[in-house]
Amino acid sequence: MNANLLRSKMALHGDMQVDLAKDLNITAMGLSNKMNQKNDFKQSEIDFIAKKYDLTADEIKEIFFN
Repeated sequence: MNANLLRSKMALHGDMQVDLAKDLNITAMGLSNKMNQKNDFKQSEIDFIAKKYDLTADEIKEIFFN
């Protein structure tokens, strides 16, 4: 998980963690746990984030499967 790259994509779109958490219907703490690799992202969450931030296949790999 490359949380810094995800944070940069969020910032480019004017989002903070609380905004993305709300969009994913999870708590800010839940998102924080996922970004800190305490819990895994669900495939549906990865798909949503990829679409929301218009991520390329390479960016998806780098962010979630690094």
